[in-house]
Amino acid sequence: MSLASWFRWNEPPNRISQRSPTEMVVETLMMELNWQIKQAEKQQRERENEYRKIKTGVDYGWLVSYPKQSYDISPGERLQLEDMCTKIHPSYCGPVILRFRQVIAEYEPEVQEVSRLFRSVLQEAAEKIKEEEEAKKLARQWNTKNKTSLSLTTFKSRSRISPFISDIKTISEDVERGTQPTRRVWSMPEFRNAK
Repeated sequence: MSLASWFRWNEPPNRISQRSPTEMVVETLMMELNWQIKQAEKQQRERENEYRKIKTGVDYGWLVSYPKQSYDISPGERLQLEDMCTKIHPSYCGPVILRFRQVIAEYEPEVQEVSRLFRSVLQEAAEKIKEEEEAKKLARQWNTKNKTSLSLTTFKSRSRISPFISDIKTISEDVERGTQPTRRVWSMPEFRNAK
C-alpha cells in the first residue's frame, strides 16, 4: 500500500457544483435574510439588557447565556420568500441586498418584522424589473414600427412624385404662359406693378 493512497494529493480537487444563476440568487438572498435576522436578535437583546440596567441599576448580562438563534421564520413563509427570490434577475441581487440593508438601518425592526421588510424589498425589486422589461418591450415595438413606417412612407412618397406631371400651379408657370396669375391665398399680401 502506498502513501499516496493515504494522502489525497493525487486526487483532483473537488469542483464546485454547477448551479444555475437563479439558485445562486436565492441562496445569496436567503443568507442575507438569515444574517439580518441574527443581527436583529442581537440588537433586540442589547436593547433588553440596556432596559434592565436602567430599570434595576445592576448589570447581570454576564450571567445570561443566549441561544444561538431563537427566532426562525416558518417553512411556508420561507418557501414563499424563496419563490419571490427566483423572480429576481442575477444583476439585481446586489442592489436588492443594498436596499434591504438600507431599509433595516432606517427602521431598526424587531426580529419578527425583518421577513416582512425583506418581502417588501423583493416585491419592490420585482415591480421594478417588470417595469423595465415593459419599457424595453415598448422600445423594441416602437423601433420596429418606426422602421416599417419610415420605409412605407418613403415608398409612398416616391410613388407620388412625378417630375413631368404636376397639378400644382406655380407663379413661374403663369409667367411663362403669359397669363394673368390667379389671386394668391397666401399669408403675404399681393403686390402688383402699376402700369
